[in-house]
Amino acid sequence: MNVGQDNTNELVLVAKALGSPTRIQILEFLQDKSANVSEIAQGLDIPRATADLHISVLADAGFLDFETLPAKRGVQKVCTRNHDIVVLHVPKTRAPESLDVVTTDMPIGNFVDYDFTAIESGGTCGMVGESALIGLFDDIASFHEPDRVNAQIIWFSAGHLEYRFPFRSQGGRTPRSLELSAELCSEAEGYHLDWPSDIFVEVNDVELGLWTSPADFGGSRGRLTPDWWSTDNSQFGLVPTWTTDSEGTTVDGESISDVRIGELNLDQHSFVKVRIGVRPDAKNCRGMNIFGERAGNTEQGIVLKLEF
Repeated sequence: MNVGQDNTNELVLVAKALGSPTRIQILEFLQDKSANVSEIAQGLDIPRATADLHISVLADAGFLDFETLPAKRGVQKVCTRNHDIVVLHVPKTRAPESLDVVTTDMPIGNFVDYDFTAIESGGTCGMVGESALIGLFDDIASFHEPDRVNAQIIWFSAGHLEYRFPFRSQGGRTPRSLELSAELCSEAEGYHLDWPSDIFVEVNDVELGLWTSPADFGGSRGRLTPDWWSTDNSQFGLVPTWTTDSEGTTVDGESISDVRIGELNLDQHSFVKVRIGVRPDAKNCRGMNIFGERAGNTEQGIVLKLEF
């Protein structure tokens, strides 16, 4: 009798049947003869009802066959043991599937494109490096300065920045999850501790969902923010994390959309296109600040993690 090779339920039934001393005794009693329930109960000195229960368990596991024969009163059920050797095939525990996590920390000044259309008709934007302003205040041309790659704080009242992260399929595998995080806050004149702004993230032109920044944080210095940048300006943010997998998309563990990892078509290009910003028609359109690894409170740029 080979058990469990292709049927785990069969293995469970057999293991259960062999897990009782009384049932083992019944099998021993029937090793060289057939007997009815009453004879088994009498031979083992157990109640007939108890014998009947144990015989039923043994039959379910395939250890017994029955034959119905005439008796003095009606018919009798005669039990016969049909296996002398049992081979149990215990399933092997599968080794945990190995996961590879590819992490890219993108400097915030490494954007490849931007859209500040709303700013062109009135608004604010700018960039700060470690030691000085990059370009001019509220000057879109500054976003073409060579030194923009060294930006540590970027702000704008509406629009978005676009980044391209390298993508390699890791031996033909596709990602099972994507995680994106950055230090962000709203954008007010100076700073404002009650200033909600709806910040979106798009991956490959698919919007993952919104995170609402509660404030433009200032008044006290960010841990990493350069000393020359006044505390009357934006100083630090929070670090929301967008996560997309086979079940949907969350921010900091809270569900925000039904967008799933397969909808992002990550294996179609050699890069992952990421846009982050505030739409001009957002319910809370109050701009965005993004902090680099040498400003704010967190030593990171925009971090993209792909789990394979």
